[in-house]
Order: sequence, then structure tokens, then C-alpha cells
Amino acid sequence: MESILDLDQYRYAGKKKLQLATWPTTIPAKLATSEIKSTIDKNIKQLASYQDKLYAQSRYGVLIIFQALDAAGKDSMIRHILSGVNPEGIVVNNFKTPSKQDLAHDFLWRVHQVFPRRGQIGVFNRSYYEDVLVTQVHPEILLQENLPGIDQLSDIPTDFFRTRYQDLRHFETYANHCGYMVLKFFLHITPTEQKKRFARRIELPEKNWKFSAADIREAAFWPKYQRIYADVLQHTASNDDPWYIIPSDDKWASRLIVSQIINQQLSTLPLAYPSTSPQRRQELQQILRQLETK
Repeated sequence: MESILDLDQYRYAGKKKLQLATWPTTIPAKLATSEIKSTIDKNIKQLASYQDKLYAQSRYGVLIIFQALDAAGKDSMIRHILSGVNPEGIVVNNFKTPSKQDLAHDFLWRVHQVFPRRGQIGVFNRSYYEDVLVTQVHPEILLQENLPGIDQLSDIPTDFFRTRYQDLRHFETYANHCGYMVLKFFLHITPTEQKKRFARRIELPEKNWKFSAADIREAAFWPKYQRIYADVLQHTASNDDPWYIIPSDDKWASRLIVSQIINQQLSTLPLAYPSTSPQRRQELQQILRQLETK
């Protein structure tokens, strides 16, 4: 399993042009589901240990970003691999259509409102990257932002999105400087697999609630989304904040890879429980003696 799960193969730092069509959507060999689930269970316990120290230390923060096309498995990914963490130390947010209040501010304003505090793991189920993804497929959305000099589509500068890419890179560098680790995952599936999952949402009554006709409409833009995703990932990946492109046609395999990467990266942080001074230990011993005499 070690050779199959060479995690570096999923890491993309943006040094070469990205062709998503050349990146796998499946792992090279079939692993037993029982073995995958067993390893994920171990990873969940390990992550809980890291998170406990992260929360107690309250010095570092972690932001985990999941980006993908519809039905790639973001919700179930979050539900499974983060199932063991203390709810006090995690916050999950979903970046949907900007509200009127969001649109009255700069495009990163809403990010600051929900950014995790120190000691927390923040999860963005979709993220601020929507502001350079969906807006390129549907540029008319930008007209709602009341941006200076942009009153119609022809007013959008040719370098508009390159500038936003730069803003996002700077934002993540700023977060790094403040003690935050940013982990970015793109769940990569084929259009064939997406169609299968849409069909299951229709065929299975318990999944009907997940089906949206809007998802089908967006699926028609698959080739365009693929080109734009490749461009976005290429221009916002770096050595410090790479993208991890996860083969996700098999949900269990993708969960295994993501959980391995998260634990691997958290292991690089100097996490530890806060130390207790000699004076504080004396105070605690005195309190303990008082408790024992009652």
C-alpha cells in the first residue's frame, strides 16, 4: 500500500503547466475496502490526537479547503475523515452565492468572517476559490459586485482573474505568516462518474434531496470548468501552499488519501500540550490536597 499511496504524486506546486486530463481519477491498483476503512479509522484517531494538542496549545490554526465539481464527494469526505475530532475545535463553512452584505464588501471580506481562530481546524466546503471559478464560467456574476469601472462584460479587464489569483496567493501567504496551515484539495472525477452519482440521487429515494436541476445545468459546462480549474490550480499553487489533486472516482480511496495527507502535514507542526510552570504545579498540588481532605 505504501507504493500506491506515495502522497507526493498528488501534490501540485504549480511549477509546470497543469493538464487535468493527465491526472488520474483512480488509484493504480485496487485496495480492499476493509483495509482502506481500517486505515482511515486509524487516521481519524491520529487526527483527533493532533487536534487535541492544536486546540490546547492555541498557537496554530489549520484551514482545509475542498474544491470540486458537483457530486465529487466533498460532503461525505468531510463527514467521514473528520468524524473523530472534537466539535469545539472545528468549524465547517460552505461558500454559497454571495449575499447582499457580502457584495457590499471586497470579495475576501466574507472569508475573514468565518476564518478559524487559533487552535481550530477550519473546513471550507467550497471556498473563496469560487470567486475565480464560477465567475469565469458565468462572468455576468461580476456585474453584481459593483466593481469600479465594470458596468458591462466588455469592461472586465483581460488581467482581472490573474490579479485575483495573485490576491489569493497573497492571502494564503499572509495566513501562513500568522501561523496557519492551508491545505487545499481538489477532488478529481470523470464526467462519467459524475453522471452515475447524479443518477443515484434520482434512483435512490433517500438521496433525492441531494439532487438539484442546477447541478445538471452546470454539468453542461464540464469542459469549460476543467480548463478553468486547471488555470486556477496552476496559478494559485506554490511550494508553501500546494494543491493536492485527489483521484476521486472511488470515494473510499479518496478519503484514505486525503486523511493520510492531512495527518502527514499536521505532523510537521510542533504541536504540544501547554507546559505547566513549577509555581502552577505547586498550586495544583495544593488544590488536589484540598480536594482529598473534603
